[in-house]
Amino acid sequence: MPNRTGQVADGKEKKGEQTMNAAGYQTLIVKFSKPIAELDGIFDDSEAWGVDTLKGWIEDYESSRFTAIDSHTAVITSEYNMECVQTWLERNTPIAEKTEC
Repeated sequence: MPNRTGQVADGKEKKGEQTMNAAGYQTLIVKFSKPIAELDGIFDDSEAWGVDTLKGWIEDYESSRFTAIDSHTAVITSEYNMECVQTWLERNTPIAEKTEC
């Protein structure tokens, strides 16, 4: 296996190789007007949804992660699906506040 030490830190790549860069990820902090545990109720029919929590739904989007930081707030990161995630959240959940980082 090739040695990849330092490629991300110094930004150097060998021809044909791609490195993962933190700048490639978008971050959204969402404060919901209802508790996240209550929003999980959207997924009561887990067979139909394929998941049983809001975290599971967000993380079903490739490259996306959902981290609850308190009962109403989550940090969501996504490499290339943030627009879809954000649109879905705006249409289906009560958002009190959101911050794009």
